[in-house]
Formats: sequence, structure tokens, C-alpha cells
Amino acid sequence: MSSMKCSAAFLAVLFLGLVTAILPAKAGASIVIDVGSGKVLSHENAFQRWYPASLTKLMTAYVAFRTVKAGEMRFDSPVRISANAAKEPPSKMGYPVGSVLTLDNALKIIMVKSANDIATSIGESIAGSERAFAARMNQTARQIGMTGSHFVNAHGLYSTEQYTTAHDLAVLVRAIRTEFPEHAHYFSLEAIQAGDKIMPNYNWLIGRFQGADGMKTGYICSSGFNLASTATRNGRTLAAIVLGAPSQVKRGEKAAELLTQGFKAPGFGAPTLASLTPYGQNRNVAIDLRPQICSKEAVAERVEERDDEGRLMVNSPYIRPMDHDPRPVLITLGGATGPESKAPRFANVPIPTPRPDYNPGGAAMITGQGG
Repeated sequence: MSSMKCSAAFLAVLFLGLVTAILPAKAGASIVIDVGSGKVLSHENAFQRWYPASLTKLMTAYVAFRTVKAGEMRFDSPVRISANAAKEPPSKMGYPVGSVLTLDNALKIIMVKSANDIATSIGESIAGSERAFAARMNQTARQIGMTGSHFVNAHGLYSTEQYTTAHDLAVLVRAIRTEFPEHAHYFSLEAIQAGDKIMPNYNWLIGRFQGADGMKTGYICSSGFNLASTATRNGRTLAAIVLGAPSQVKRGEKAAELLTQGFKAPGFGAPTLASLTPYGQNRNVAIDLRPQICSKEAVAERVEERDDEGRLMVNSPYIRPMDHDPRPVLITLGGATGPESKAPRFANVPIPTPRPDYNPGGAAMITGQGG
């Protein structure tokens, strides 16, 4: 073998070794916490850097809640659809540029429909631009102890500079539920209705898993299927974060299993979120699951998880069929009578990071990139 071929072979082996080192054994991450106490009931790869996808919108909502609490806006304040927001890829509402809706309705849309155009509009309406809103997101993350996260947009579409961890998402979920219990209804909606179109929540644990009351789904090719789920039983609320599942079905089944196990665990002697020591080799390198999640084979496997009418087929002892049609909340444009944010309005100059490779035959087959 020539020296050139030997060098090429050595580099190939080295590359494979690095990839293997970076990817956790199960290529996924999870954590279960008791929301009230902050105790960690179980965890796996909890500090591994991950692309949040639309779980980002939990931070968007949290910043919005803080904005209202500070008196900068009200829930009836206007959210305006800019030209920049209207260009976002699906999942989206597709409202024309210049449309106005209330912050209340905008939050309901991003929690149920996971609309990227609405998430961007919320950020711009609060902070004046995407970039300024991302700065607020990062400042807020630092304040509540999210030490492994960074944000550059309000929606969660792919960027190499936008990442988080299961641990940090648990910190965020706990902050939302403990600081703003009065806003919990945004995360448990079964569906929204715009005109004659009813859009069910992508988080199908709601209405199907005992006690499920939130919170948000996320999906892009690079992240896999993510879910931040909460459930309350006998006055005790747990949260389970699942990152990198291979499908909608698998993320829901995994979360249901983790929550069920969590309700059986008293948590005595368990570490808290704040005391859990970071662990894991190469945890500061974000895992990219695009080759596994959006291959033709993976898409075909997900198609097999649906029946002839396109409904997801779930095989879990913890999940029951919904006994009623999803109950929608009506969403309309207009009605914005509250004050606008006084944040300076900037020309939108987004941080130059890659947009997702939108693939109508792959990613869009599931939900579009978002939910």
C-alpha cells in the first residue's frame, strides 16, 4: 500500500473514532425532574449539547411572560408580521405581511402549531429585532442557570450557534412552571382553530397520558424528535425532557415511560438540578443527527408508524386513546388594544448562520421543521 493510501486510511479511521467519541452510546439525552423540589429523578447524557429545535419556543414564551410582568407589554399588545418573519420556513401560519394579532394568540399558536413565522414576530415585537430578542434570551438563560445553552433565534430552526442540553431545558421548564403558574394553560391546549381549520397540538400526550399538562415538541433533522413533557398527579408535577428520538411515536412513548417511572420514585436523596455535576466526554460538541433522522430509510420507517388514515400507531401501556376530539381554542387576527413595546426598532440583521435544508420529501412529511 502506498504512503498516500496509508495516510488516507489512517485519517478515515481517526475520523470514525472521533465521530464515535462524540456520539453518546444511545444517541439520545433525557432527564426527569420533580418540578416542585427541583430533584433529578433520572438522567442520561443530560449535559450533552443538543440542537433544541422548537423547544426554543419555551424560552420565547418565558421571555414574553417576563416582558408582560415587567409592564413592557400586555397579552393584548400587538404582534406584527414583518417581511422577515413571513419568510420563515414551515411550520408556519402564513399570515400576510402587516397582519396583527395579540401576544396572547401568538403564544397559543407557537405552543400548538409551533409556527416559526409567529415566533419570529413575537421576538421582533418584544425586542425590536431577532438579534435583540436573542440577546434577551441569552441573558435570561444565564439568570436562571442555563449554563450550556445559546440562542440566536426565537423559533429553533437549525443554526450551529443555537444549542442547549437536557439539563438546561429542565431548568427552563421548572422556571416557567414555578414563576408563572398562572400561565400554565398555554402549554396544555389540545388544539387551536383559525377559521374553519383545526390544528391539534403536536404534543399528543395531552389527553392521552394520565395527568399530562404540557409542554412543547421540537423537530429538525439535526436534532431528531424532541419533547419537553409535564404531568401532574396527586398534586405532584414532573417534567421529562427527551432529545433525539427517531420519531414522533418514539419520543412520546419514551416520555410516557420516563414520567411513569418518575411518579414511582420518591426522590429522597436525589440530586437537585443545581447540584447535578456536569459529565460526559465531548459534551460541548453538538450532536447532528441529520444523517440518521432524515435519510430515506428513516423517513420510510416513520411512515410505517402510521395507519392507512395517517394516524400515529402507538404501542405503549402508558398511553390511552383520546376519548374525544381535540377541543380547539379560537385564534383570530386583530383585537390588539394593548401597548406596544418601547424597545428600539432595528433593521433586522440576523446573525449569519445556516438555514435548514428544507426537504419536502423528508422533513415536511412529518410536521415541517418545528413541531
